[in-house]
Amino acid sequence: MAARRSKIPATKYPVERFTLDNGLRVVLTPDRSAPVVGVAVVYDVGIRSEPEGRTGFAHLFEHLMFQGSANLEKLAHFRYVQGAGGTFNGSTHLDYTDYFETLPSNALERALFLEADRMRGPRLTEENLRNQVDVVKEEIRVNVLNRPYGGFPWLRLPPIMFDTFPNAHDGYGSFDDLESATVEEAADFFDRYYACGNAVLAVSGDLDVAQTQELVERHFGSVPARPAPVRPSFAEPDLTAERRQAYTDRLAPLPAVATAWRVPDPIADLAGYLPYVVLAEVLTDGDASRLVERLALRDRTVTSIGGYLGLMGEPFGVRDPTALLVEAHLPPGGDVDKVLRTIDEEAARVATDGLVDGELARTQARMATHLLRGTDAVLGRALQMAVLEQQRGAPDLLNDLPRLIGEVTEEQVRAAAASLRPERRAAVEVIPGGTK
Repeated sequence: MAARRSKIPATKYPVERFTLDNGLRVVLTPDRSAPVVGVAVVYDVGIRSEPEGRTGFAHLFEHLMFQGSANLEKLAHFRYVQGAGGTFNGSTHLDYTDYFETLPSNALERALFLEADRMRGPRLTEENLRNQVDVVKEEIRVNVLNRPYGGFPWLRLPPIMFDTFPNAHDGYGSFDDLESATVEEAADFFDRYYACGNAVLAVSGDLDVAQTQELVERHFGSVPARPAPVRPSFAEPDLTAERRQAYTDRLAPLPAVATAWRVPDPIADLAGYLPYVVLAEVLTDGDASRLVERLALRDRTVTSIGGYLGLMGEPFGVRDPTALLVEAHLPPGGDVDKVLRTIDEEAARVATDGLVDGELARTQARMATHLLRGTDAVLGRALQMAVLEQQRGAPDLLNDLPRLIGEVTEEQVRAAAASLRPERRAAVEVIPGGTK
């Protein structure tokens, strides 16, 4: 009996693309259904870009970009966006950094002016640098040092799985590296990575294409052109033997484990990569998924388990090398070895026996729902299109992803599962040191 295929709904968001003379790539996607716009600027610089001896620098620089700009004093960006009824933020990822706003559509020009002004140059002063170093250090204390399972697994797995500094180092940064950063280094980082030719601007929502193009030209066209830096290869060979480490978390009350396997290049081999994205969901998404049903509901050997692609959980915003991760939290006295053996068993069962009728279709339908929900809001759409343009030159892939997920076959999922072998695995175990 042939496996049922999922009927995946499609989106047809319009996409207009152009490039300014200074190299800035622009993506516009009009949607007149509500008087709101999302504006996103994505720079091709992330945690993997920061130099040795400057761990955490990409994230620190994201903070500095909010401390005033070429023509605006500190906090002006906050005041002008919020004064228009908008919201804003920025975030640092492995392979890019983004800055974004959601505003009423009549405030679009305001957002474009603000982003263009800091693209010309942030206010890199000793006072701003020292202040933001302190802010980042406090963020590390709150999110990593003084939180149970802080940095697990995204900070703990890379140094086990990878050998090179760009892939393996602590992206949040060491206090020593942060404290020794200089204004001159920050200025060099800006000059190198925050060039127009290294950026993408995306605007989604209630906009007129011709008018918006004129506004973009007006505000960004005069930003001085600088070439994009040559992006180095971060490639590393796959593992040929299992790598495993454990550490004691003084605040963690219960054991935990995370394990990961390398996957095909998400940019150069999307067709080979997508089955792993589907496999992660087959294994861990929902009570009917393989590992949740077996480990959490039947065996009770874990209290929770999840799986995803990319060390920061963004399957379509990461370059090679990356991985499929499975992380689990265990009950008191839980057996990590047994959990890992069971994961191996279930992956082997998928590879050998295949999927039950309806399992793939159900999983693909859930995945399509998540993708569609994530880009329903204009800001989510702008952010995703900006990243797709930045990394692939294909913002309209946003419309195709649900369909491509739906075209993944059972045979491809089985082949992906067969590759999740123990000798290709990296794993990190949390030994609880906290009170129960």
